[in-house]
Amino acid sequence: MQAEYVELVLLEQSLANTDGMYRPFSDRLGDIAEKTGGFVLFDVRVESDIRIQRMAAIGFGVDGTVAIMMDKNGQLISAPINGDNAPLVAELTAWTSLPMAEQVCVGYGGAAAKLLAALRKSGRPDLVNHAC
Repeated sequence: MQAEYVELVLLEQSLANTDGMYRPFSDRLGDIAEKTGGFVLFDVRVESDIRIQRMAAIGFGVDGTVAIMMDKNGQLISAPINGDNAPLVAELTAWTSLPMAEQVCVGYGGAAAKLLAALRKSGRPDLVNHAC
């Protein structure tokens, strides 16, 4: 499978929910990567966003990269990442690979916020912040 099948796996996961309980984000992310033939590049918390609480990326080699975001209600949203945002993906991937002791000293929030802003500018209405 490839990046274009991520939405199918998200649909499968949403249909498999029992009593509105979701599996942890990292488990769901790993399931998506495994079923689509991708690999997890990063998985981070998004601290200061009113809508999104987690963001990750799944890489598919030459077939591209897909962002997976979890909103405050536990719903997953996917969006393709274009090549212009590759430096942000690389920065977040590098941060994820650091030992935990070094992660404490290096911030990732700026790169995560910039990537999320870029994804919102791509025209995805499901990523747009709405006033409460």
